[in-house]
Amino acid sequence: MKKVLILDTGKEWGGGTNSLLELLKRIDRDKYHFSVLFYNNYKKGEASDIKTEIEKLGIEFLVLEQGEQPVIAKCLKEMLRLVLFFNKKLKKYGIFFIDYHFRIKKNAAKITGILKVRKIDLLYMNNQPSSNLEGIIASKMINVPALQHSRIETKLNPFEVKAVNQYLAKMICVSEGVKNAFVKQGVTASRCAVVHNGIDPELQPRIEPHEIRKKWDIPENDILTGTVGSLIKRKRIKDLVEAIHIITTKTDNSIKCLIIGEGPERDNLIELVKRKNLNDKIIFTGFQTDAVSYINAMDVFVMTSEQEGLPRVILEAMLMGKPVVASDITGPSELVIDKESGLLVTAGKPGMFADAILKLVENRELKMQMGKKARSLTIEKFSMERYVKGVQRVFAGVLDG
Repeated sequence: MKKVLILDTGKEWGGGTNSLLELLKRIDRDKYHFSVLFYNNYKKGEASDIKTEIEKLGIEFLVLEQGEQPVIAKCLKEMLRLVLFFNKKLKKYGIFFIDYHFRIKKNAAKITGILKVRKIDLLYMNNQPSSNLEGIIASKMINVPALQHSRIETKLNPFEVKAVNQYLAKMICVSEGVKNAFVKQGVTASRCAVVHNGIDPELQPRIEPHEIRKKWDIPENDILTGTVGSLIKRKRIKDLVEAIHIITTKTDNSIKCLIIGEGPERDNLIELVKRKNLNDKIIFTGFQTDAVSYINAMDVFVMTSEQEGLPRVILEAMLMGKPVVASDITGPSELVIDKESGLLVTAGKPGMFADAILKLVENRELKMQMGKKARSLTIEKFSMERYVKGVQRVFAGVLDG
């Protein structure tokens, strides 16, 4: 049996967390013995946290505590920000090397010790190269093969590209778009393997749509749309707010919008809703452990992000038979067939989102047709079984190759 250490440096619950848990529930535990190393025991709403959910699976949960950044590191960063204000790229690179010296190298040494003591056969990292650089370095230091599961496209600096090409055994990319983004930056194409996220076709909502509407005081005849995700800038949920405002000027139909999730942009979004006089139209539900039930209650699911990997939440919406209006970017563009299972529009264009949402809600037959197509595509192409088999195939290739 091969010993696998999972490294996750994330700070909050997200689609990558759900995908990791689904993988661990189904992967062949007779072949692999797992332990996990997280930087943060982040919460799953108010009811649970990642440690609890991992331990439910009988897997040991370890935390790599992160100390306070030294004063000298903070001072050096501030000095760089002042001196290199004219060159954003150079400033970012300088700050990276301060982080590398004061944080990344120290974490790499700690991870190396854990790999050595536990006699780990494979280091599996659940974020992306920039946030897992210390794991990549640690694997090289002790000569343990490292596997990166990149769940979003991100920009790498030359040092990180070199580390990926020289030290990683393989990088799983959740979409062709993520792979292409890394290859364009210099990552060797043969080092990448595309394994799409999957979803259990038997997944069922736990709460009926009418109960969701009753809980949030939404009349049965109101159009209901919404989104699910962390309230962070790259999700561009402000564009959804703007779209709802535009819709209210174009139709007499009553529309409501559910924004499901938590994050640092919450207060800014609430303020925008107030400025647009949409307090009676937009509802902030906070984080919901049963987001599928909320999605199932919607007429149309919307994703306004400017950057994604392969968003699991779109798979959930499609499985529930909901047409999706999403940004035409990496991830959504590989899930949604434009004008067949949903509508793809230009990111950052609230007016286009408003028109797409209206097109669906004002044409019941089109909405139902696209929703039906979305569900069949999900079951056919994005099953959980295919996802797990794909990851296990990469595991075997790294460990047996």
